[in-house]
Amino acid sequence: MADAPTVTEQHATDAVRRHDPHARAFASDNYAGAHPEVLAALALANGGHQIAYGEDEYTAHLQEVFRRHFGPRAEAFPVFNGTGANVTALQAVTNRWGAVICAATSHINVDECGAPERVGGLKLLPVATEDGKLTPELIDTEAWGFDDEHRAQPQVVSIAQTTELGTCYTPQEIRAIAERAHERGMLVHLDGARLSNAAATLGVPFAEFTSDVGVDILSFGGTKNGLLFGECVVVLNHDRVPTATMKYLRKLSMQLASKMRFVSVQFEALLAGDLWLRSARHANAMATRLAAAVSGIDGVTVVRPVQSNAVFATMPLEVTERLQKRFRFYTWNQATGEVRWMCSFDTTEADVDAFAAAVAEEMAAA
Repeated sequence: MADAPTVTEQHATDAVRRHDPHARAFASDNYAGAHPEVLAALALANGGHQIAYGEDEYTAHLQEVFRRHFGPRAEAFPVFNGTGANVTALQAVTNRWGAVICAATSHINVDECGAPERVGGLKLLPVATEDGKLTPELIDTEAWGFDDEHRAQPQVVSIAQTTELGTCYTPQEIRAIAERAHERGMLVHLDGARLSNAAATLGVPFAEFTSDVGVDILSFGGTKNGLLFGECVVVLNHDRVPTATMKYLRKLSMQLASKMRFVSVQFEALLAGDLWLRSARHANAMATRLAAAVSGIDGVTVVRPVQSNAVFATMPLEVTERLQKRFRFYTWNQATGEVRWMCSFDTTEADVDAFAAAVAEEMAAA
């Protein structure tokens, strides 16, 4: 019988590049590819055999990496995607009769196809906000009915950092939310799909606005900051979320990767050094550059603070429709003409300038 091919042998591929690698869009940071340093880490983890389902060397070492950022009690559970991370995390901190207070604009309420409620089996209690951010006073509008058997019981406050509107909580704001939630007997979940962008904006370590201020569990995002795939649920409060709970919930929620080393090694590449910060700072800087460039164009108005890698603006609908034929981006609110432009780790100054010039051209034509 012939020997199995070695990992050093080179093989041709039948795959064909089917896109322009120089093309750029401003629709989502999910449009970007994987960071070259992440791809190099994946190659490093390849070859040979490692124990499956998270018992590999890379996942074991990943715990040390996360603890350097979130404290000595932090425990990371790699999962496939952001919705899976949120649903798994929220299940870990609710009972079957539990409810979650969240912003009406939150991803768990708007963009997860009802998964927290249908798959997680919990009730969402959305609250209208001005800027996507909850406050203790807004939380109080839904933090009632405790011990009322006719009402789903508020058990968790879920916030997003940064928010879906691109805004960023300060550490003091999160502390105030956590204190109010804990006073009411609730826990705090943080959806950190863009947590790195928030840290870059605030200029502080992750722990300063998570574990240090009372966050109990969080979903840590990597895909929007240069990973190929994968997110992590990070448990900060082990008094409420035992390891065994997460172990079984992750499998039950279909989020247990068999070849988990390829998720874990990406997070090591991201977090062991400063790749996470370099990439997030760059994406944020490109959004700031874009906002400045379009602010001087008549008919275009930047309508929200630029505190991350997102720019929200309004312009005439016909201009939006023409511009979308040249660059992909999303209409945020059809009624008001609000659009969202996202920058990523690989957005260049030239990309931003070309897009801003296109905006100016289309506005002039209008």
